[in-house]
Amino acid sequence: MEKAFALTEVGENKKTEYASFYLKDEANFWWESTKTLEGNGIMTWERFTELFLEKYLPQYLQDQLEVKFLELKQEGMTVAEYEAKFSELARFVPEYVNTEHKKAKRFQQGLKSWIRSRVEVFELQTYAAVVQKAMIVEGESEMSKRENDSKKRKFERSEESQGQSSGKSKGKFRKGSDNPTNKGFQGSKPGNVGQSNRFSGQNQQQKGNRPPAPECKTCGRKHSGICNKPNITCFKCNKKGHYSSECTSTSGKKGVTCFKCGKLGHMARDCKEPVQQANVLRIAGSPTPTPPVQPRARTFNMTMKDAVQDSDVVAGMLIVNSLDAKVLIDSGATKSFISKNFVDKLACATQPLEPNLVIEVANQDKVSVDSICPSCDREIECCHFFANLIPFKLGEFDIILGMDWLADHDAQIECKNKKVRLKSKDNKEVVFRGRKQEKKFLTMIQAKRLLRQGCEAYLAHVVDVSKEPPKIEEIPIVNEFPDVFPDELPGLPPDREIDFTIDLAPGTEPVSKAPYRMAPVEMKELAMQLQELLDKGFIRPSVSPWGAPVLFVKKKDGSMRLCIDYRELNKLTIKNKYPLPRIDDLFDQLKGATCFSKIDLRSGYHQLKIKAEDIPKTAFRTRYGHYEFLVMSFGLTNAPAAFMDLMNRVFKKYLDKFVIVFIDDILIYSKTEAEHAKHLRMVLGILRKEKLYAKFSKCEFWLKKVQFLGHVVSSEGIKVDPEKIEAIMNWERPKTPTEVRSFLGLAGYYRRFVQDFFKDCGSIDKVDQKEREVCMDRQV
Repeated sequence: MEKAFALTEVGENKKTEYASFYLKDEANFWWESTKTLEGNGIMTWERFTELFLEKYLPQYLQDQLEVKFLELKQEGMTVAEYEAKFSELARFVPEYVNTEHKKAKRFQQGLKSWIRSRVEVFELQTYAAVVQKAMIVEGESEMSKRENDSKKRKFERSEESQGQSSGKSKGKFRKGSDNPTNKGFQGSKPGNVGQSNRFSGQNQQQKGNRPPAPECKTCGRKHSGICNKPNITCFKCNKKGHYSSECTSTSGKKGVTCFKCGKLGHMARDCKEPVQQANVLRIAGSPTPTPPVQPRARTFNMTMKDAVQDSDVVAGMLIVNSLDAKVLIDSGATKSFISKNFVDKLACATQPLEPNLVIEVANQDKVSVDSICPSCDREIECCHFFANLIPFKLGEFDIILGMDWLADHDAQIECKNKKVRLKSKDNKEVVFRGRKQEKKFLTMIQAKRLLRQGCEAYLAHVVDVSKEPPKIEEIPIVNEFPDVFPDELPGLPPDREIDFTIDLAPGTEPVSKAPYRMAPVEMKELAMQLQELLDKGFIRPSVSPWGAPVLFVKKKDGSMRLCIDYRELNKLTIKNKYPLPRIDDLFDQLKGATCFSKIDLRSGYHQLKIKAEDIPKTAFRTRYGHYEFLVMSFGLTNAPAAFMDLMNRVFKKYLDKFVIVFIDDILIYSKTEAEHAKHLRMVLGILRKEKLYAKFSKCEFWLKKVQFLGHVVSSEGIKVDPEKIEAIMNWERPKTPTEVRSFLGLAGYYRRFVQDFFKDCGSIDKVDQKEREVCMDRQV
């Protein structure tokens, strides 16, 4: 579940609800009763896992699994089987395998002694390396054993051939004893000469007259001596008592299907099923019988979804006797069938079959069919095609058309395109187009699983070609300043007239807080953004005693902005009294303007350096280390005032003449287009000179109407942004003084646009008792 949470970005307060959704049967009953006992409040994920483990993995069971793990030995298992069992049990005892070295050592101790002794000499430190080496050692041993067995079999065959040919060498003696007058062995005692001679003569006689080796009752071969077959190991099934050529195990044949009986686990040459003789299908009154072959059983249970995905069949809709029917065209079915329910809808006549047709269905039961619907009419592109249909209990489809119907109409099936070409009675070609697989959406979990399996994935986005964004080279004046609109900031900003300072109250001690907990997705995003900031030179590793935690805030486009929680630092900072301009005063300068351009700086705060001695105060702590900012960061209390000061210094000559600046937003306004071209060129020239960079995708040029600071500015005047009006109209009715003040804060900002605003709000503006419920009689 933790993987699913990370992938779908489930919040902490939703994890329990998400996990409990997948509980079924007994587990679901347990959850319902547990939820009642625990109360109706939101259960934390930690509490849920604790209760779940108490139920389904209690301590005594954990102890048993621990004992099993500690006593696990390879013994009769292969290395692969032992590794699978080891991994299965290791999940329940993480303390024994929490490092690579521990895991490798524990696995090594359970191996067979002869494998372990050969693996230990390599002094491997990782688990994967130990497993691989153990498998190699086991494989080499098996190969050596097979070679020895092969040599033994060759030796046994050579012995048999020597025994059969020994009769041909009757009467021959070894070199040195071919003299018939030699009565005994050299060096033998005198008293034993005659005895030795007799023994020698009998031995030679028996060797010359030895019969062929008897047939062994154990292995069935002809050989002398003790049979070694019981000790032979098959390298296919790893069992003793037979050779691999005699192996009957189906472990290696699970994917093999017999084409005689259709069952898994053996080939046709090994099939023991008797050959079934098909019954003869004949319509009553028909003079010649038609021999059928059994259809595929899976066809009867196939759904439309299965058929669309299956490349062997074509599915779609047809008109049958003036009714719409779901039709499956399957070349694997030798006969054509019709659903019994659809027969009742058609009210078509049936005729008896002689003899009955026996059909084997998916569970290998046999069903006898004794009737048929003759000459059912199917319409395709205004042409009529007739067929004999056998009533049968089908799944989702109304009709299944098999080879009998396809052959009658010279059908050609295009499986890839899901098309069937047919010929009507007048030799006209008709095309039936089946349903193709529709595009579908995948969950992130499914997509991740497919990617792991090696599937290709393509990232695409939809673009409205009718509203294609303009390019820099297409915009007059702007196309002369492409360097002002880079895709990314080029690096650290230059030294400017002012730097950002952090002045603290006297006697202030450094403050450091622990990092906030983050979801795995956020951790991944944090690592990526930290690396980007390091590459740009905006941050550097720190040893400062200061340390603020970090968190993420979602932007409008769904991406995540890295924010530093400087609240503790801000409490200790002396506030900058530099005034931000009043928005009302800014708009008073726009009288008579008809042409507008808006420029938004790219990561504006990062274009101002921090004073060297104040850099350690910006330090922040993360899971991946301790860093400090070299440029002004979001979240610092005096940042807006400092940046406003910089922008006023830069555009001092043009303020309130044809430029309005509010922090990092710049509005250029002019009475005519000729003036606007001159003004726009001057502003972009200053940005280039001061090395201030803008974000082209957020800029707008040569407009008659522009949205700026929550208002719509045009030659007709200033209006409220429709989105702000909608927010006020959809505001929930305030019921407490706190909610009233929140509402008036937003609505009051637009009081200049509402006639008799204070008269309308008089009934709710005088609320001063927290206990009194607020009643609103009029909508503002």
